[in-house]
Amino acid sequence: MTIQRFILFAAPFLALVLFAAAYAQTDPTAPDAVVEYGGPDPVIVETAEGPVEFIAEIAATEASRARGMMYRESMEPNEAMLFDFEVVRPVSIWMANTLIPLDIIFIREDGTIAKIVANAQPLSRRSLPSDFPVLAVLEIAGGRSAETGIAPGDLVRHALFGTDVADEPMVDAEETDAGEDAAEDADDGTEEAAEE
Repeated sequence: MTIQRFILFAAPFLALVLFAAAYAQTDPTAPDAVVEYGGPDPVIVETAEGPVEFIAEIAATEASRARGMMYRESMEPNEAMLFDFEVVRPVSIWMANTLIPLDIIFIREDGTIAKIVANAQPLSRRSLPSDFPVLAVLEIAGGRSAETGIAPGDLVRHALFGTDVADEPMVDAEETDAGEDAAEDADDGTEEAAEE
């Protein structure tokens, strides 16, 4: 009888412990959760001062977007995380469990920057809205936007936006030379006709 009472008493407690352990493994925001990211991929921001390149982890799953940069204690100046929201919509970011300040860069579907929240406060639960429909967010070390001249309207180059440098049409040097020669010949003919 004593064993049965112990089992009846212990069973709910044991079930609670097992549930908590299972929840910790499935909750991507838990400190001990293992979350996989895509990348790293190069991401280039075309600024008025010139291109700025980052190497970005890609958060393209629900788990990786939920985890984001949580619990990280540092970030290199050229590191970033690119959040792919998969559909264009207004989004909000918060800094819960994020230990370092970040610049939050909201990016439209065409790769242009819609808005920047500079030096977002670590550990804050305040919602940081995009204010515009966006496809993605780029998170970089706090203050890097100002340091590198990144501003709203700048173009972000990455395959997600169809603006990847690899997608640019390449112009063959011979084609360029042939085109310049043809243009010079056309100019010569125009000048000769004008002289007659």
